[in-house]
Amino acid sequence: MTDTLSTLLIVGVASICTAAVRFLPFVIFRGNKEIPPKVQYLGEILPSAIIATLVVYCLKDISFVRPPNGIPEILSVALVAFLQYKRGSVLLSIGGGTLFYIFLANVVFI
Repeated sequence: MTDTLSTLLIVGVASICTAAVRFLPFVIFRGNKEIPPKVQYLGEILPSAIIATLVVYCLKDISFVRPPNGIPEILSVALVAFLQYKRGSVLLSIGGGTLFYIFLANVVFI
């Protein structure tokens, strides 16, 4: 099998699995008007838990003893939180925080 064919097969299988996982809840709960309480609970708690896990994962390698001492990361996280609080737009918050971090890391704290 060639590398190109192998890569296409991997992408195809990953795409099918991703689509199946996203459509599965609609298939399972199609006839039911009532969503089970456990599923409702997971729907309420998981988004916050996933975001917290991603924040911890992204910030785990910050070194506070070597310059720039984590300043770009801390300022970027603060900007994301501020933008989310003020505007409520996830795209604006993530995009603004990312661009701000890139600016700080590549221009200010070289």
